[in-house]
Amino acid sequence: MKKLLALLPIILLTSCQITETINLNSDGSGTIETVATRDEHSYMQLAGENYSREERFRDTTYVFQEYITKYAENFAKLPAAEKAVFNQYKEVKVHLKESSFEKEVKNTFTYHFSKVEAIPDLHKTTEYADDLKHNYALSAEEHYYHVSFTFDGITFKRVIKITNPEELKKKQEEIEKFKKKTSGFKLVQTYNLEYHFPRKIKTVSNEKAIVSPDKKSLKLVLQLSDCLQNPETSNLEVILEQ
Repeated sequence: MKKLLALLPIILLTSCQITETINLNSDGSGTIETVATRDEHSYMQLAGENYSREERFRDTTYVFQEYITKYAENFAKLPAAEKAVFNQYKEVKVHLKESSFEKEVKNTFTYHFSKVEAIPDLHKTTEYADDLKHNYALSAEEHYYHVSFTFDGITFKRVIKITNPEELKKKQEEIEKFKKKTSGFKLVQTYNLEYHFPRKIKTVSNEKAIVSPDKKSLKLVLQLSDCLQNPETSNLEVILEQ
């Protein structure tokens, strides 16, 4: 178990279910919500006897702008490029819940956008909040890919770009070790994409996507570990009927 606990960041990522939901309007505006929920049965297998010893409680809600305001002194010292990054997150609403008593860990990120291109990479929100709080430099971040979206009125794209090949390779090795150590476990670790469109879907790039009967929404279930090892596998292109 000590060897497993040494891989704690991977355990936290791969023992949960993430659902990314987008509601897109005809003018390109809409909402995105990303919910990461720890699967308790999976985590219990991985944590072993430590599962019952956890004593943690947090139930926090904030809008990222509150961090910019509260830590204005740190924000003011940042170079223009880093300020621009943080400003992309100003309107992101965050709800973090962690309860050992209720055995629930759930993080929710919500953002209302005027165009999909403005959607920030929501997975980085809490880390950027910590960066502001502790005055850390963004140049030290360990993220190795970036998520963005485009929509021209007909074609919608979810685009993954690898930003740090060296860190990607390191993460791939860590996850591979994790897979070997947990090969006998039955883990629930999914990344769910649930997208709703203003018009009927004509084509979807991933053949595993399930299109709704009215053809205006889709659901795609991916393995979280696969998405972490090879992020580009979660790229998606959806073409709508004109």
